[in-house]
Amino acid sequence: MSDIFEQDIAESEDLSSLEDENFEEDNSGNFVFPDNLYKLKLEYSCEGVYASVPDKLKLNPGDFVIIPTRYGNDLARNLGKSKQPVGIKPNDIVQVIRAATKEDLDHAKDLLEREKTAFITFKEKVAYHHLEMKLISVHFLVGEPKALFFFSSENRVDFRELVKDLVSVFKMRIELRQIGVRDESRITGGLGICGRPYCCHSINDKLKPVSIRMAKDQNLSLNSMKISGQCGRLLCCLSYEYDWYAQARKSLPNEGIRIYYDGTNFRVTEVNPITFMIKMSGEDGRLLEVNAKRFVKEGNHWKIN
Repeated sequence: MSDIFEQDIAESEDLSSLEDENFEEDNSGNFVFPDNLYKLKLEYSCEGVYASVPDKLKLNPGDFVIIPTRYGNDLARNLGKSKQPVGIKPNDIVQVIRAATKEDLDHAKDLLEREKTAFITFKEKVAYHHLEMKLISVHFLVGEPKALFFFSSENRVDFRELVKDLVSVFKMRIELRQIGVRDESRITGGLGICGRPYCCHSINDKLKPVSIRMAKDQNLSLNSMKISGQCGRLLCCLSYEYDWYAQARKSLPNEGIRIYYDGTNFRVTEVNPITFMIKMSGEDGRLLEVNAKRFVKEGNHWKIN
């Protein structure tokens, strides 16, 4: 009964809302990247950055550098050399400005303390202006005087007066960024349904885009409760084995096709690329499970040897 109930839920759900907006396939494999490519990490947001390093600068894993980011010059930690970058394009690569000095690192520690105070100040100002905003994170750039406030909200927020108040308090440039659920999960972290830390927070934030098709091709349940993460979007791990499934299915018939076999018309009801077994339902009531090796495609039609 539970399987039937789950199937009814899956058929009635609109799962398109679980996909990321403007979903696009990753075509980064077509690019050739420089040899001196390094993977860096912005620790305040767990955001991965790929950067090329001048030949005269020697970096070891764990070293800090100053790089240009979308918000301004900031501190990043070197994770090591990157041989097979994932999910990026050439224009995503930045150039390391310089190695971080002791003064930069001491300054970063001081800013961490200021961020704690800024968190409280921001929430007080939001309450004063009666704004519907959930503060996610505060960060002060190391490379220049600028403060970033990341928040989430169900609606667009007019925060112009709030920014004026914050500028008067902190005496520096202020930037407020409304972020989505995936970015919020990447910054805050947490444990997924597998019991491990979120992939976007602990492994790599530039994962392959995820689509409903990936779940379908892997014969996974289309119940949104089972294929979505705490962020409300499709699980990042759906993409991990998808390439293998997509390649394996090219040599297998699709569910729903009809085959004439042993004097009866059969309909393919299930294709399992892992076991290489195919289940069929016959018009005479028979249910067969046949090894996929016996299926041969002639033109546009399949037959069983």
